[in-house]
Parts: sequence; C-alpha cells; structure tokens
Amino acid sequence: MADRSLLEFRASWRPGRAPALVVIPLGLTVTVCVVDVLAPSDIHLGPLLVAAPALTVAFAGVRLTVLMGVLAVAAQVLIGVLRGALTTGNIQAQIAALIIVSSVCVTVCVMRDRRERQLSRVRSVAEAAQSVLLQPLPARTGTLRIAGLYIPAEEEADLGGDLYAAARTADHSTRLLIGDVRGSGLSAISNAALLLGAFRAAAHRQATLPRLAVHLDAAFRWDTSQWRPAAEQDTEEDFATATLLDIPDHDPVVHLITCGHPPPLRLRGNQLTPLVAQASHLPVGLGGLGGLIDSTAYDVETFSFEVGDLLLLYTDGVIEARNADGVFYPFAERAPEWTRDDPDDLLRHLRDDLLAHVHGHLDDDAAVVAIRRLAA
Repeated sequence: MADRSLLEFRASWRPGRAPALVVIPLGLTVTVCVVDVLAPSDIHLGPLLVAAPALTVAFAGVRLTVLMGVLAVAAQVLIGVLRGALTTGNIQAQIAALIIVSSVCVTVCVMRDRRERQLSRVRSVAEAAQSVLLQPLPARTGTLRIAGLYIPAEEEADLGGDLYAAARTADHSTRLLIGDVRGSGLSAISNAALLLGAFRAAAHRQATLPRLAVHLDAAFRWDTSQWRPAAEQDTEEDFATATLLDIPDHDPVVHLITCGHPPPLRLRGNQLTPLVAQASHLPVGLGGLGGLIDSTAYDVETFSFEVGDLLLLYTDGVIEARNADGVFYPFAERAPEWTRDDPDDLLRHLRDDLLAHVHGHLDDDAAVVAIRRLAA
C-alpha cells in the first residue's frame, strides 16, 4: 500500500505545483550555497549539495529530480565563482561528483517509475480479473438483503482462494455458495474461478441442492485432473471446503449442505446460533474418495430463518486470524454487537475490527457474507 500511495503522490506532481517536500532539498541547496560563500576559506560545505537530488528521488518524478540536480550543480558553480576558485581542482571535482550523482539519481528514478508503471498495469489486470471472477453479490434478491466482504492476505493481491456467489432459481429462492480453495497463488485462483463458474452455470438449473453439490464436485475433479500433470496428480490434491445454501422467499427456513466448511452463524436479536449440520461431507473435489456418485449421498439440513434474522457465512481466514499474541479473532463474540446493523454496515464494522485485531496483517484470505431476511 505504501508503494501505491507513493506512486500516486509522485504522479500528482505537475510543473508549477511542486509538492511541499520540494522545500527540503531546495532549502538545503540555498542554505549550503549561502553558508559556503560566507564561511571562512578553509570551510567547504559544497559536498553537501549532493543530498538535494538524492532526497528528491525519494518522493518526486524524473523532471523534478533532474531540476534539483541542475540546481545543485549550478549552486556549486556559483560557489566557485564567488570564491574565485572555479578553476581549482577541488571545485571542479565537486562539480563532477555532483553531475555523476545526479545522473545516477535520475537513472534510478527512471527505472523505478518504469517498474511502477508495470506494476500499475498488472494491478489493473488483477482488478479486472477480480471483477469478473468474484462478482459483487446482489444487494437485494427476493426477500433477502445481502452484502459480501473479501479481504486478501496479501496487500497488493485482489483475489485469492476464498470465494462466494449467489444465484436466483425459478422456484423463487436464492442459492448461495461460500468456499475456500486449498492452497494459494495462481493455482488457488484458478480453482476458485473453476468453482465459481460451475456454480453460476448450474445453480439455477439443478433441481435440488444435492444435485448441485454432485455437479460442483464432479466438475471440480474433472477439470483439475485435466490440467494437472500425471506426476503431480499422485502427490497433490485439489479441493475446496464449501457450504451450499438455498433460501426460499416465502418459507422462513434455510437449507444447506456443508462440505467441510465452518458452520454459518444465525443472529436472532442478540442470540447467536451456529447452524451446525449433523452430516459434514467431504470437501468439493474429494467426493469421489467417499464414493459419492449421486445426489442421495448428500444430506440437506434445514434451519429456521425468520424475518429479521441475520445469517453470517465466512471462511476460516476470519476465525483463525490471530494477533501478535496468538489470540484468535473472537468472531462469535463480536458479531452480536452489530446484529441490528444493515449488512453493509455490519461488514464495514467487521472489517475494521478484524484488521485492528491483527494489526493490519492477515495470514490468510478472509471472506464474509451477511444475509438479512426481510418481510415479503
């Protein structure tokens, strides 16, 4: 984040509107010039002029760095003229040193700005990929008010292995998916994209949650087996923990299937209830290990979800977030404090509180979805 802020700060400079920090190298140049001229002949402060371009390169762009280098050299020439020592070897050596150092500073500035432009383009691509893969949840669907929150573990990353999605069905219900793909890096992002794509393609077509679970597991296993080399298929496993939910518009219940994922939390007033399924199935991608070949192998759990209730879906990056003392984030204790808030406000409070707990550094990606049941 510091690199991004510094880039934006430097990019904001335009001729005639120099940043306030320019006063530092400019004032240093003027001060050294005046003091060196007025000081006794045996005192030479000219070598300090090298600090002007060296300081400027830390906060400004190429043009301002070149300008400060030219001013520093001009100041050294002025000192030599006023002292009558311009032709001496000492002054000429100092001028040559200033030219060399200023040139090095400008070169470093050019290389740094080129790298930052490349990073900016990469960041733009990542943000575009995030908007395509992890699409924003609908704020309102049926009788539900929904909000989603994603916090990457890496500050410069925009997408990782945590995911969520929602889809409407023809039976007047809303289906949701929240999951956490094993691993990190590009492979996790690829598998997250695969799972999200399979869900969006089938969530509105599959008649029941068990059939949808079978579809996701089969699609995940088939696709990952296609691109992974045979040598790696025996040593590495691709899977994702997930929870599938179906929330009817006109029935105050929520149906869910848990595949190795943390249980949702239902907030009713100040009372918090984990919706722990009696049967937790294998993660998505490992269904074949348990012999899951059809929808009858998946058990659907049904829980009450009435008007005014709030449902929180989350990944283990939230409940396993630890501070410097190793204390886990008390998610179940903090959540009831915001139960009366709008889902968007609740997630803003949660984000600030979670990042404060870990002092701004998460060890794992975190995702949360808040769902409020509204009156019909």
